[in-house]
Amino acid sequence: MAEQLSTNHLLGIKDLTPQDIQLIFETADTFKEVINRPIKKVPSLRDITIANIFFENSTRTRISFELAEKRLSADVLNFSASSSSVNKGETLLDTVNNILAMKVDMVVMRHPAPGAPHYLSKRIKANVVNAGDGTHEHPTQALLDAFSMREQLGDLGGKKIAIFGDILHSRVALSNIFCLQKLGAEVTVCGPPTLIPKFIHKLGVKVSHNVRETLQWCDVANILRIQLERQDIKFFPSLREYSQHFGINKGLLDSLKKEIVIMHPGPINRGVEITSDVADSDHSIILQQVENGVAVRMAVLFLLAAKRG
Repeated sequence: MAEQLSTNHLLGIKDLTPQDIQLIFETADTFKEVINRPIKKVPSLRDITIANIFFENSTRTRISFELAEKRLSADVLNFSASSSSVNKGETLLDTVNNILAMKVDMVVMRHPAPGAPHYLSKRIKANVVNAGDGTHEHPTQALLDAFSMREQLGDLGGKKIAIFGDILHSRVALSNIFCLQKLGAEVTVCGPPTLIPKFIHKLGVKVSHNVRETLQWCDVANILRIQLERQDIKFFPSLREYSQHFGINKGLLDSLKKEIVIMHPGPINRGVEITSDVADSDHSIILQQVENGVAVRMAVLFLLAAKRG
């Protein structure tokens, strides 16, 4: 197993090798033990300063990164665009250069423009972690999803993973597809035709519009929320109609006569893409995903800091 990542930044799953992903998982295994101890802190990043720069709203990802950073004893600087000089017209590069002038070593960034972290990584000396860029990629979510599947199923080679819902607007879907394929899994996406991107078959995934058939096929159902905030036109008649045709409920799962692992990256639209009795059932590992998110992000930050030399 490689001792170091092959990259100085985490911009997308596309840039990682299968060996990188395995190294992140093995490191996360160690950190998961740490965060379940009475004393949850390690001094691994004691001399590292990390800036969390969020140009888009986020609760779970931002808190997860902040907790990961504090568990590693890093100094943490939180920056929210809504309460900053960005509102006065300051550019992305100026904002970050000002933060780097404060001697920041790493930047965790979420931005609505696809490619913003890549642009940044070419212009600053700090390590850059992409916490979501537009509808492009969300690499740490894909890593924590695959890590959670690995806990349930072991090696993901040959496993059947289905991603349900709003594939068109989802950066999680794209990162998940890249990550699962690098780990040897088979992937099917399932949703209304209006929410499946035209190019998706070029990525080597199967496309389905039949929820029952797809559930019958898969080992894991990763259910994405309907991203109404990204939809400037109507992609389906109503939430009620979406729920009837593409929502996943307990009756549907019980009728399959097989057990499926249920996942959701959150936040959940309960009663739309998934009912509460499914989200809170024994088959659901949604809360484990949240816990694993901290361990995986600790692993990513630790391994990138090791590249600083």
